[in-house]
Amino acid sequence: MPTNERPPLLLPRSAEGAPPVVVQVSGSGALFSRPELKVERVSYPVMTPTAARGVLEAIFWKPQMRYQVMAIEVLKPIRQFTIRRNETHHVVPLAAAVRGERVDTAAHRDQRNAVCLRNVAYRIHAHIHAAENAGKDAAAYRDQFRRRVSRGACFHQPFLGTREFSADFGDPDDSERIRHTEDLGVMLHTIHFGPPVRMEWFTARLDDGVLYVPAPGIEVPAGTSGEC
Repeated sequence: MPTNERPPLLLPRSAEGAPPVVVQVSGSGALFSRPELKVERVSYPVMTPTAARGVLEAIFWKPQMRYQVMAIEVLKPIRQFTIRRNETHHVVPLAAAVRGERVDTAAHRDQRNAVCLRNVAYRIHAHIHAAENAGKDAAAYRDQFRRRVSRGACFHQPFLGTREFSADFGDPDDSERIRHTEDLGVMLHTIHFGPPVRMEWFTARLDDGVLYVPAPGIEVPAGTSGEC
């Protein structure tokens, strides 16, 4: 008999033949800011790879390993809402902060709108790669990651784009992804903190509810990244 169920997501295995680790995250709101809109913060319709990597590293991270985000499934309809926030446009230099100087938020305050996402849920698929001098293979890190997800353990509370939108996380369930396809424009792929700082970008597309992340991005000099 015909069925509306879609086949499971098939993603490339790691060099060792292992499937990606998977974690499901959700929250009441999210804000994944588009870099080309600098004054008013406007979210991409879906989670970005850099935000997904931030969630993974909040759950489990070691300097001897790194995450490669492969795909992000969108599990709830894309809904937006607008909030107005007070933000400061003044930053105290580190040396001044050590001396006790603080920001006068009343004198350096701007009101800005932000277009955010409401009631979100995602399934993140990622490979874990161990460094050459790690002392452990990637399988050991995958096991540790899965145990922490099952226990709900994390190094710090993961968030969805900004710290005001905290994320709940756990083992993946059988929630079906949304049926939606949309071109998302240029999206940040990876930040290499260097020195020097380098950024990789890619042309993102939501394909039947899935954002597939290519292995390499396209490198753009850090000074021109905001003009994409």
